[in-house]
Amino acid sequence: MDEQNGQAQAAQEQPELSEILQIRRDKLTELKREGNNPFELTTYERTAYTKPIIEQFEEFEGKQVSIAGRIIGWRDMGKASFLDVFDSTGKIQVYIKINEVGEDCYAQFRKWDIGDIIGVEGEAFRTRRGEISVKAVKLVLLSKSLLPLPEKWHGLKDTDLRYRQRYVDLIVNPDVKEAFIKRSRIISEMRRFLDGEGFMEVETPVLHTLAGGASARPFITHHNSLDIDMYLRIALELHLKRLIVGGFDKVYEIGRVFRNEGMDVKHNPEFTMMELYQAYTDYEGMMDIVERMFRTVTQNALGTTQITYNGVDLDLGKPFGRMRMTDAVKQFTGVDFDAITTVEEARKVAKEHHVDYEERHGIGGILNLFFDEFCEEKIVQPTFITHHPVEISPLAKKDPKDPRYTERFEIFIMGCEYGNAFSELNDPIDQRERFMHQAAMKAAGDDEANDVDEDFLTALEYGMPPTGGLGVGVDRFVMMLTNSYSIRDVLLFPTMKPVKE
Repeated sequence: MDEQNGQAQAAQEQPELSEILQIRRDKLTELKREGNNPFELTTYERTAYTKPIIEQFEEFEGKQVSIAGRIIGWRDMGKASFLDVFDSTGKIQVYIKINEVGEDCYAQFRKWDIGDIIGVEGEAFRTRRGEISVKAVKLVLLSKSLLPLPEKWHGLKDTDLRYRQRYVDLIVNPDVKEAFIKRSRIISEMRRFLDGEGFMEVETPVLHTLAGGASARPFITHHNSLDIDMYLRIALELHLKRLIVGGFDKVYEIGRVFRNEGMDVKHNPEFTMMELYQAYTDYEGMMDIVERMFRTVTQNALGTTQITYNGVDLDLGKPFGRMRMTDAVKQFTGVDFDAITTVEEARKVAKEHHVDYEERHGIGGILNLFFDEFCEEKIVQPTFITHHPVEISPLAKKDPKDPRYTERFEIFIMGCEYGNAFSELNDPIDQRERFMHQAAMKAAGDDEANDVDEDFLTALEYGMPPTGGLGVGVDRFVMMLTNSYSIRDVLLFPTMKPVKE
């Protein structure tokens, strides 16, 4: 019954919507017939933006300005009208009076609609009510909007529509635009920090002949001329480390990577990564860079290191915590994996704690499952989780004190991973053994395991110095600094399933 009512309501609303659309097209036809085609104009010279006029009004008061923007509000008062005009910096009120713009211009103006893009020349002044405005003396229609803006966009609960029609979201929701302005600022500050540390920004291939550098399912495409399958990169790592072999000491890249995985509030199939590599340092050096970078970027982008994310106060100015993965699991579950020496023991405690595992999981894999299940969400303040098991760290150096684990860390904040780093494995023989183990896992059905990259092994055989490497999820970092719940809130165009026409 509810579905029938919904269809009936849609049928009643459709003619009304069609009538609105037809009216706008009829207005466009009339404008063209009168020789006023708004789509013919190619340029418009503006002398000011709305935000500076308002914030520095004493410099503009009484002066002629030329602004351009979209009509987002309209109020008529007899032979005068008030418009709200929105440009890239904000909105300002425009006062239009028939004896100021002339009868012909006013008659043309009356055929315009909310959503149209216009140019306004006039005097910056303050109304009797004290509102800073522009008193128009000349108006021009720069582009006709053939679709009406949503009247109650803020009340819509259909976030799916907001993500699909980001252009409309940006027009009517200033907070959304502010989040993306902050995103741009945050990434600029990351670059500024790394450039100041002596790192060189580089670009590496997006199309790979092998999937490697991370544990993830790749996207596969086909190169017609070469007649080979290729992979969209799942990480930046292996090409950047080739550059360390080649003699660059400090390199970084900020770029898109692609992983054919599920989507949720923290995952999108394509996302932005920052990866850096520095010769002659280790994972301890990477911890220092992460802590200083997070602190510096936050301070410079937001003006403070104290932020609130999902209702929790965080201070990135304080020293970050450090904890071994086994110590975290022991703290939250009581299970001491350092004392477990056989796969049978690990599987026994997994069953006791209702942790699902697969046959391919060894002790290290089960340890990681325990951490994911019982520890991640409990880590609130910035904390480095160190010494990940070798089994899940095919590119990291072993800890010489305990070769079951690696010199690796992940940085966790509010139960979410923000970065991954380690002392890079530079032993080509050990690396080949790790790759072969990954290949065996892949053959056993693990479609996230790495391929054997023979060219990378060749590079290592020429010799790579001791190196520290780091990867940071830029989108998640932006989510935290903009207090955004979903990764889709910080991606201008998130991946969406197509809508059937």
